[in-house]
Amino acid sequence: MQLSERFAADLRALWPDGGRLGLAVSGGPDSLALLVLAAAALPGRVSAATVDHGLRAESAAEAAHVAAICGDLDVPHETLAVAVEPGNVQSAARAARYAALEQWAVRHELAALATAHHADDQAETLLLRLNRASGVAGLAGVRARGTVPGTRLPLLRPLLGWRRAELADIVAAAGLDPVDDPSNRDDRFDRARLRKALAQADWLDVPALAQSAAHLADADAALEWAAAREWAEQVERGAMGITYRPQAPRAVALRVLARIVTELDGEAPRGSAVARLFDTLLARQPASIGGLVARALPGGWSFARAPKRRA
Repeated sequence: MQLSERFAADLRALWPDGGRLGLAVSGGPDSLALLVLAAAALPGRVSAATVDHGLRAESAAEAAHVAAICGDLDVPHETLAVAVEPGNVQSAARAARYAALEQWAVRHELAALATAHHADDQAETLLLRLNRASGVAGLAGVRARGTVPGTRLPLLRPLLGWRRAELADIVAAAGLDPVDDPSNRDDRFDRARLRKALAQADWLDVPALAQSAAHLADADAALEWAAAREWAEQVERGAMGITYRPQAPRAVALRVLARIVTELDGEAPRGSAVARLFDTLLARQPASIGGLVARALPGGWSFARAPKRRA
């Protein structure tokens, strides 16, 4: 009962309006704990969905396992089959998953979608990205409340203040058998190796790391606000391209440059490429990025599509 009340309080802080809540439930211990807590805190107001990417032979049976648990908890459940395009499978699977969940939520008139991201997830992501020299945007943790990518559907993460071990205990106490994803123990994946290292580093304060990721998310939002203002005040469109007269600090100007390249070239550039572009223009040298050419002019920088080469 205390855990249910704690969950309900966390959820109300993110979602005071309430309504019918959709849950993304894969069958792992984290999402099963979310299911158990939400079913207890919001009886009759919860529905669950399991996305089957079809990438593993066991996925259909795992979805059926979640459906059976939902039946026992009197929670409506639906399995959503999606196809993943070849290439960056992880990114494609994420995009397909959220698209399917949003469509499911709209069909069933659900007011929000909740996922089971927790404090350990935040800490692991922060450390992984620190190890890759990520900037503020990369280091920013996921927010407790956002929107499903590309939509206006509220996306809630009410478990960000909970630990993985707590959630596993809830599932065990409920007598449930979670799905076992072998990739979580596969040392070929950075996150699996980091998870094992964290388990042995008892001097690390995981909730503090998660809170740092939340602070960085606030900083990222502030930089986005500043970049939007810099764009409105210092960027001009012309017949031949875009002129930018930078006035903001480097971190803000990099975001403006990234937006310029994306709008003119049609593809988001890598952060390292944008940083090189900034440094080259600051040295008043011509530069190229993607299909664009950039030049330093008196009082600003110009950006245009590169002329097409003759055959």
